[in-house]
Amino acid sequence: MQKISVVDIQHKTFKKALQGYDRTEVDQFLDEIIETLEDEAHARAALEAELADLRDRISHFKAMEESLHNTLLLAQRTADETKASAHKEADLIKAEARIAVEREIAGYADRSSEARREMQRALERAEKARSELRSLLMTHLSLLERPSTQQNGVSAESRAEDAAPPEAAAVQHPETGGAAPPTERLDVTGDPVPRPRVTVEA
Repeated sequence: MQKISVVDIQHKTFKKALQGYDRTEVDQFLDEIIETLEDEAHARAALEAELADLRDRISHFKAMEESLHNTLLLAQRTADETKASAHKEADLIKAEARIAVEREIAGYADRSSEARREMQRALERAEKARSELRSLLMTHLSLLERPSTQQNGVSAESRAEDAAPPEAAAVQHPETGGAAPPTERLDVTGDPVPRPRVTVEA
């Protein structure tokens, strides 16, 4: 059955007949129906427009929701990648720092070993110099003690001759028959040592 519209009601005509309905009341009723249908049609149009607007808004919100969802996924993915990159960079920095510290420690160990070796060499040189100096001092000391020993021997001999009796000093000269002059002695300086005078009576 075809739906009746407001236009159909407006253009609807009825045949005249005896003992029929009052035309004025029928027209008045039809006008009321038309007015009611027009109001309902306007309200329906408004509702349909509002429904269309709501559908558009729902579509917009769905698009926004999808965009936000994609944005959140991208942000989450970016955060995970950034976190992983930060952990990787931190591990790399730690590894580089560990290597640098190990190299520094190795360098300190090498320098310490070199310093110990240098100290050992310095001690050996000092000991060698001390030994050479000791040997040199012993040599000079022996050289200094040798003339003193000779001088002591000459002095002892001189004292023995000086203490000899005068008769031993009177020696007959082979040519003159007299007493030979005593032989001069030299001290350690090379100067003649004075002899005691010996008088021989004829």
